[in-house]
Amino acid sequence: MQELIKLDFVDLAIAVGLMAIAIGLSAWEKLGLELNLALATGRTILQLLVLGYILDFILALDNAWAVLALLVIMLTITAIVARNRISQKIPHVLPLVWGAILISTALTVFYTNFLIIQPDRWYEPQYIIPLAGIVLGNATNAAAIAGDRLVSTINSSHLEIETHLSLGATPEQAVSQYRKDAIKAGLIPTLNQMILIGMVAIPGITTGQLLAGVKPLDAVSYEILIIFMVAFANLLTTLLVTKGLCRQFFNSAAQLVR
Repeated sequence: MQELIKLDFVDLAIAVGLMAIAIGLSAWEKLGLELNLALATGRTILQLLVLGYILDFILALDNAWAVLALLVIMLTITAIVARNRISQKIPHVLPLVWGAILISTALTVFYTNFLIIQPDRWYEPQYIIPLAGIVLGNATNAAAIAGDRLVSTINSSHLEIETHLSLGATPEQAVSQYRKDAIKAGLIPTLNQMILIGMVAIPGITTGQLLAGVKPLDAVSYEILIIFMVAFANLLTTLLVTKGLCRQFFNSAAQLVR
């Protein structure tokens, strides 16, 4: 199989032409997306270049503490993003989301590392950083979707919840259906991806490995592993986040906090 064709700065500059055309199309159709597309293009270039240099440094350093430090930074950023999409008014959302994503990602990655991939070292940067990154990104989206759905539903259903409480229901029982609906909403993108994967389009991870010269069956094997990791981590994250959020809506007397 042919080696990966490397792209230089000229190639990347030509690639930017695609976004220039997109901005032109937006202007032509008067969509008003020109600034958004331009800012998104700039951020994409800057963030990925910075990521590339950071990963190059971490891989060259080959140190467990450096790997852990990078993972903690990634975790914190994703938790902040998820918190902002859920609510900044509810107390303790950030540590709740941070802890939920930490637990789900750690369990998923360590399970994969120790039982499936089994690298020579548990912190092997080549494996743990990209796998953790994929899980973190997907868990963030799942947490944000489920959390936002739960918060908005509870805020608009105070009367119904208080009716359940007055009839003797516990706080958990009063919001049980809302929590289940929120968890399902958080998992819809993952389930849709699992249903359509390999049928409609070649997944991004598989595409990247094919471009790098990996054999198709090897690439597909890793895609199977990754999609199962994402599904498990997303479910666990939404379970923990929604459980914690439900508790934030009730005081010690089991009364709904407005």
